[in-house]
Amino acid sequence: MTYVITSNCIGTKDASCTEVCPVDCIHPTPDEPEFESAEMLYIDPEECIDCDACVEACPVDAIYAEDAVPEDEQQYIAINAAYYQPGGAGA
Repeated sequence: MTYVITSNCIGTKDASCTEVCPVDCIHPTPDEPEFESAEMLYIDPEECIDCDACVEACPVDAIYAEDAVPEDEQQYIAINAAYYQPGGAGA
């Protein structure tokens, strides 16, 4: 399982989660060029180790375990994954 960033991150991009992630699977980080233009941050589902550190660090409660994403936020599971696919903004 993986964690998913949802709509509460849009426009906020606090990035506290990027600082605590032990496997560096949340992007873009503030030091990456695409950070300014990105709408939100994204978790790479292939790299996430399900450690929960990002959930505790997020000040806007935007991060959920994939199986706990609220019904009205389900589209963010695919949105996070698409960011890391070939042709995606993070690929």
